[in-house]
Formats: sequence, structure tokens, C-alpha cells
Amino acid sequence: MKHQLLSLTFLAIFAACQSSQESKDQSTAATAESALAAGQSGVEDNDSQKDVVKVAVGSPDHTTLVKAVQAAGLVDALSNAGPFTVFAPTNAAFDKLPAGTIEDLLKPENKDKLKVVLEHHVMTSALAADFFQEGQSMGMVDGTNATFHLKGKDVYIGDAKILASIRASNGYVHVIDGVVVPK
Repeated sequence: MKHQLLSLTFLAIFAACQSSQESKDQSTAATAESALAAGQSGVEDNDSQKDVVKVAVGSPDHTTLVKAVQAAGLVDALSNAGPFTVFAPTNAAFDKLPAGTIEDLLKPENKDKLKVVLEHHVMTSALAADFFQEGQSMGMVDGTNATFHLKGKDVYIGDAKILASIRASNGYVHVIDGVVVPK
């Protein structure tokens, strides 16, 4: 009788452990499935250095940029390995645009226009601010060039000044005080 009771206890513990492991496996599978459905941006990683999108998402000064990147469907592309150099206009930079401009660009029917504007703020390389030289012309993701200028120690892309630079896991985010409009 004592032997049977011990066997039943062992079976109950084994079944509980098996159920717990199955639950963990299902949870892991569900997390992996949701990440695949969401793309690279859906991967949860709170330990590694933030990518360029997560840097922008974490900044209260870039909420307009984050909305625009989401509306243009660029979140997954910019969450990939890169490398990227992103020139990130602040909310105040977007506020300098003519009234209604950003609201108009955020409309679903203007997604392609918005995408072009945002792609003019991205390079497919990881370049620190001190890389740029006076008069240097660099290719942007939209297929056009942007010109850089130096004024003292300050670096400008077009008329937008680089205010700060943040190293991300997949490149650099250069915070700028203006929106760089492609010609």
C-alpha cells in the first residue's frame, strides 16, 4: 500500500511537471508565432541595445516621427540589422512645417508620399556625426542625395542641425531640428 501511494505521488508530480512544460512550450510557440506575424519589430528583447526604431519610440521628443514611421509601414524595415543612419526630426521640427502638412501626409492615401519623405532621412550605413564633411553629398534611401554642411563644430543635413547622436544596435540616430524635404 505504501509502495502504491509513493508511485501515485510520483505520477502526480510527473504529470504536473509535464503539464507545466507543455504550458511553457505553448507560451514560447505563441510568442514566436506573434513575433513572426509582426516581423522583426515584434521580437521582444529587453536586454540588448535598442535598434533605431526603439530609440525613437523611447523618446518623448519623437512621437510624431514614430507615428509617421508606423503610418508609412517602415517599422519592420528599420528594425532589421541595418546598418542605418537615421536623421530623426523632433516633434518641434515637424511643427515647423506648414500647418496641416504632417496631418495630410499621415492619411492612408498619402502613404507613398510619406514614405519618400521618411526615406530621405535614412542612409544604409552606420555613420557617426563626425564622418560628415562640408559640402559632402550622400545617397539616401529614397534614391536622392542630401548635402551636409559644417558650421563651426555643428553638422547640418540640408538646413537641419544635428542636435544629438545616439548609437543603436543597428546604426545611428541623429536627432535633428528640421525636416529634410527631398528636392
